[in-house]
Amino acid sequence: MAFPAQLVIAKIARADQTIDVRDEAQAIRWAVDVGARVINLSIGGLRDPFNPWLDTFSKAEADAINYAVRRGAVLVAAVGNSDEAPQSPWPYASYPAALPHVLGVSALTPTGNVPTFSDRDRIYNDMSAPGQDIYSTLPRALTGTRPACQNQGYSDCGPDEFRHAAGTSFAAPQVAAAAAVLFALKPTLQSDQVVNILERSATDVSAADGCKQCPLQRDAYSGWGRLDVSKAVAALDGVLPAPDRREPNDDAGATSVKLTAGVTSVKATVDFWDDQIDVYRVYLHKGKRLKLTLDGPAGATSNLLLWKPGTNSVNDLRKQNFRVAQSIGPGSSHRLGYRAPSKGWYYVEVKLVTRGSGPYELTLTRS
Repeated sequence: MAFPAQLVIAKIARADQTIDVRDEAQAIRWAVDVGARVINLSIGGLRDPFNPWLDTFSKAEADAINYAVRRGAVLVAAVGNSDEAPQSPWPYASYPAALPHVLGVSALTPTGNVPTFSDRDRIYNDMSAPGQDIYSTLPRALTGTRPACQNQGYSDCGPDEFRHAAGTSFAAPQVAAAAAVLFALKPTLQSDQVVNILERSATDVSAADGCKQCPLQRDAYSGWGRLDVSKAVAALDGVLPAPDRREPNDDAGATSVKLTAGVTSVKATVDFWDDQIDVYRVYLHKGKRLKLTLDGPAGATSNLLLWKPGTNSVNDLRKQNFRVAQSIGPGSSHRLGYRAPSKGWYYVEVKLVTRGSGPYELTLTRS
C-alpha cells in the first residue's frame, strides 16, 4: 500500500517464537537512528490495569517509544488478540498500543464487523482496519512445501494456518502504510499531525455498515473508525491540525519540558485519547511567586495543577501530597497562583479530563 516507502526490518522474534521486550526497545531505537519515520509494531503484551501480576508494562518499552516520538516517528501498534488474554473478547488494548502517542489499531472482518478476537479499549483503540481473511506474502521456504501451487511467495500457497490469516497484527501495517503515504506526499508533517489526520479521516464503523455492537462515533470496538486512505490524503489539502513539537512531555522528571526564565507563554495541544497530559518544569527561588493561566482546548474540561520539587510522577496516586496547588473543575480556562516556600524545580501539569482535543495556551508570570 505504501508504494513510496523504503523498508527497514528489525527481526526481534527468537527461535522459540518469543520476543524479549528489551530486544523490541533496542529495535525501535535502531529503526529511528537509521531514519525510520513510521514504525509498525505488530506485537503486543497483555495489559490488565486491575491485576499487576498479569500486566506486562515495561519501562524499557515506554522509554523506547518516547525516544522515537521525540525524534518525529509515527508508531503504529496492534491492539492485541484476545486469544492471548484470560478471556475473549478482552477489554484492554495491549502494550505498546496502550502507551501515549502510539496509534493502536484493531481488526475488522470482511463484512465490517469487529471480530471477537480483536481487543476492545475505549481510550487506546484508536482506529481499525481489515484483519480477517488477509491475503499476504509468505516466505518461499513455507510456500515451497506445496510446489504445485502457482502463487509461490503468497499466503494461498502456504500451510493451512496462513491461508485465512487473521489478527490485529495484519490490521496495523495497513495504517502504518497510510502514514508513510502521508509523509511521502507532505514530508514537512509532524508525527502528531499524521496520527490526527489518520484518526479523524477514518470512516465511522456502526450498525449501518456491518458492526451491530458499534455505536455512532468513536467507540471501544473500532476507535475512530475504519482506515480510509483516500480521505486521509484529501485532508492534506485542507486545514492541517496544529503540531506539538514538545512531545513527549507526559510526566514529571526528565520527560517534562523545561521552561526557562524567559518563557512567558506556551502553545501546545492535548488529546483525551492520545495525549491527555502535558508537564512542564519551572525553576522557582524561595519566596518567588508564580502565576499560571490556562486557556483551552475549547469545548473540553481541562485541569491546571502544580507539583513541588521531588515529584517523580503526576500519575502516582500515592504521591498526591506532592501536589501544592490546583485549579480543577468544569471549563477550559483556569488560573492559579503560588509562592514557593523553597527553591527548586516545580512541575506544571495541564490535563484534559473529558473527551476532546485541540490547542491550548499556558501563560506564566514570575515575580
